[in-house]
Amino acid sequence: MSSNDAEAFWTSEMDVAGTNGTARTPGPAAGPWSSPGPAAAAGSKPITEPVPAVPRQPAESRPTPAAEAADPGAAPATERVPTLDDLLADRPAPPTGPATVGWRAGVRRLSGGLVAPRPGPEEMRHRTAVASVQRSLRGPKTVVIVNPKGGAHKTTAALQIAATFGIHRGGYVLAWDNNETRGTMGWRALAARHTNTAVDLLQDLDRFADVRSARVGDLDNYVRSQGSAQFDVLASDEDSAGAASIDAEAFDALHRTLSRFYRLLIVDTGNNMRARNWRAAVDRADQLVIVSTVREDTSQSAAWLADGLRANGYGDLVENAVTVLTDPAATTTDKALRQRLHRHFGAVTRAVLDVPYDPALVAGGPIVYEALTPSTRNAWLQVTAAIAEGL
Repeated sequence: MSSNDAEAFWTSEMDVAGTNGTARTPGPAAGPWSSPGPAAAAGSKPITEPVPAVPRQPAESRPTPAAEAADPGAAPATERVPTLDDLLADRPAPPTGPATVGWRAGVRRLSGGLVAPRPGPEEMRHRTAVASVQRSLRGPKTVVIVNPKGGAHKTTAALQIAATFGIHRGGYVLAWDNNETRGTMGWRALAARHTNTAVDLLQDLDRFADVRSARVGDLDNYVRSQGSAQFDVLASDEDSAGAASIDAEAFDALHRTLSRFYRLLIVDTGNNMRARNWRAAVDRADQLVIVSTVREDTSQSAAWLADGLRANGYGDLVENAVTVLTDPAATTTDKALRQRLHRHFGAVTRAVLDVPYDPALVAGGPIVYEALTPSTRNAWLQVTAAIAEGL
């Protein structure tokens, strides 16, 4: 090769290398410009072709060097650019604040706030339960209370769950007595200026059919406000001479309307599992609550109910259910029976919780939430938190 030819060769190679920083390596023909042709074979100046510029990839799709080194033949991995959601998710937990109850709160008051102990385990457990009760919901939810035996504390449970939701969520909660004929929720609730029931609302349901003119205030003539507990009660038929009853179609019509005005429907059921309105309520349930006193007969009825629901295709509903065991009397409850019930229903349902006996519930009259003992209110808070976690 002459000096002129050598100079032309290296100049050509440098031109190619300067285009993309890498010397072009001769290889098999890959296109019409890659074959050297006859002139090159005769020792003439090689033909050089411009290397197309590689467009710059956006930052979020550029392959990472580590990914290329790990597997050169694999598709290039992409870098994920963090978003506002990532920044918010990375925030530290909010401060708990000082203790507000117990001796820790006493120390804070006596020191004028100079010494402010953190909340103790019980207070933190209480705050966690309140946060669960207050969690946001994906649309209106229906909670159904069941046990086919009378005296199982279904109505008490429905009222206490509704009160706990109402107090900590701020209203839009309804306790609904879904007996096909007559239940006792209307008698256990605070009285209203009217005595209208679900039957009266059903007769006037056309008033609420037009969503443009229907108003939540119009429901006040059918439901009974429970004052500071911040929930309403829809009583079942109380006319001893009446012949009206609620069937599945009536329940569905009421449920469609009430779901437009309330976030939570707490439905008390009767004792007849074969009643059409009973089955309609279970069909609409987002969460089932099985209640029982710590007694052999009541708990056996609850277990029989769970077996029947599973056999009829409601296995998922039972598995997600919450079981509530209440003390039937002030005397010491059978501890061995309680353990048996926890063992059985713990394997059947998602959670099993205990509620203590409360003398404020003995008389059978209207239930005043403030009259319950602190331990009873806290027990129902834990029950309601477990329910909320399943919604």
